[in-house]
Amino acid sequence: MKFLIYFIQYVIIIFLFVFFKILGLKISLYLSSRIFLTFGPLFRSYNLVDKNLTKVFPNYKKSQKKRIFKKMWINYGKLFCEYIYLKSFRYSKNYEKKITIENENILEKIKISNEPVIFISGHFNNFELMAMYLEKFGINLAAVYRPLNNRFLNPLMEKIRKKYICRNQIKKGISGTRHLLQKFKNKNSIALMIDQRVSEGIRCNFFNTPALTTTIPAQFAKKYNAKIVPVYIHRLKNNDFIMKVFDPISFDKDETIPSITLKLNLLLEKMILKNPDQWIWTHNRWK
Repeated sequence: MKFLIYFIQYVIIIFLFVFFKILGLKISLYLSSRIFLTFGPLFRSYNLVDKNLTKVFPNYKKSQKKRIFKKMWINYGKLFCEYIYLKSFRYSKNYEKKITIENENILEKIKISNEPVIFISGHFNNFELMAMYLEKFGINLAAVYRPLNNRFLNPLMEKIRKKYICRNQIKKGISGTRHLLQKFKNKNSIALMIDQRVSEGIRCNFFNTPALTTTIPAQFAKKYNAKIVPVYIHRLKNNDFIMKVFDPISFDKDETIPSITLKLNLLLEKMILKNPDQWIWTHNRWK
């Protein structure tokens, strides 16, 4: 049954990709956002999103949570159609102007030093553009990704990611961690999301509730004295983006893996609170 469902999903997505490519980015952004706003809630539980929002915003009224829910699906739709235009984001001068990088001087220092760092972020709006622009800037980079469950779509997404986002794509998991270590030793900086639940992580407070959280950044900080560099991206009303690079963070020797992980979660919380409707709330983060 799953085989058939995955195949139908694949056919629909390929059709939409071709359709949106014909329409152009501006019209596709609007149409895709409407499609996702209409049909997205049918496939992802509203109850899960409501539960997540209640954990973070216990005093929010139903109307306030509904507003975030609605805007989240609109952003989902825009992200979806922008996958077709990643080649333009990567190589077109016109598309390059759509992204403004704050604190570019930090990236310049990292590039010149040739010392690898750990870039961390979360699934904010078009999160794929962060790794793309880090690599475009000249940072030797390896990005961690989670393979899709859909066996038909995953090869396509892997091809897109390797071709236009970041050449060095490393699968999430234990085997991927070994590959990650090898890349880091070869002077590749690492980019990964720290906002998803991971079975191999530790329970660490996230919005005052324990959640399974990756310890990869903390391990690299402890073992290799690696600096952690938070990155955040948000979409503007005109569908341009601002990508902010934060100052590198160094941790003292007396810090533990749990204490570093907690501090990174607190940073992530601040990013989410800045624009809550631009974070993906459909993850079962506190399971």
